[in-house]
Amino acid sequence: MSHQTLRLRSTADIAAALERGGAVVALESSVLAQGLLPPFNREAATRMMRAVEEAGATPAVTAIVRGVPQLGLESDDLERFLARDGVRKVSARDLGIAMADGADGATTVAATLAMCALSGIEVFATGGIGGVHRDAPFDESADLVELARTPVIVTCAGAKSILDLPATLERLETLGVPVVGYGTDDLPGFFSVSTGLRLSARLDTPAAVARAWKAHRALGRTSAMLVVQPPPAEHAVPVDVVEQATAAALAAARDAGIRGAAVTPFLLADIQQRTNGRSVQANLALLEHNARLAGQIAAALSP
Repeated sequence: MSHQTLRLRSTADIAAALERGGAVVALESSVLAQGLLPPFNREAATRMMRAVEEAGATPAVTAIVRGVPQLGLESDDLERFLARDGVRKVSARDLGIAMADGADGATTVAATLAMCALSGIEVFATGGIGGVHRDAPFDESADLVELARTPVIVTCAGAKSILDLPATLERLETLGVPVVGYGTDDLPGFFSVSTGLRLSARLDTPAAVARAWKAHRALGRTSAMLVVQPPPAEHAVPVDVVEQATAAALAAARDAGIRGAAVTPFLLADIQQRTNGRSVQANLALLEHNARLAGQIAAALSP
């Protein structure tokens, strides 16, 4: 049985940018519908999209809108996602089911990567990727496999701090995903500036990232390139504070029987409480920071 590759629906500005080969940056929608709580999710959306635009690129929030995979959210749709009105969390494996159900689906990193592959978008900004979970054999995010097979530059603050970061870095190496420190030699700790885990590559300008990406693609490599940068220092949370809050949050999740896709949102909300809101301010800052860098890289790649 034959099948046709799907064309994504796009808002007018994104369609025009893609048509002329302009700079476009993909943004996930799960951080808005399942990650940050209101009103912080609205602030994140505003700050990320503005940062991409200020860098000379067009932001494209990816989502399934009433069963249709879409680049960009019209205002009514965005309001529904921000209100979390019946919006399901959609990973790469869930895209087709959400479409068949006519559902609203907020895309994770993995799902956004899959939509980038369909649209030809080469740059994607997020907060932190998923990875290998702590004390959980074989429990790792689908983000890692999608990164291994999707040629997209992903800007982020490393992997989420609730994860086993050394194991996640090892898995990325095994999967052939280059991890490049942007202005840093160490893997950032999402909320924290550094984990002490050394990286094998460092680049310091968007133009240098663009050159490395072109070389990566010229070799026929089909993996993503992870470009990691620390959160802004003035908003970062000390690593010992994050570790203490994370350990307590993990224990609370175990006691409450939280499992599967519900774990990450639970942990991030719990850590927010335990850090008196410092983690959410760091999250907002790093999301904006990563979106700006992604816009600069996309602009550097544009003809």
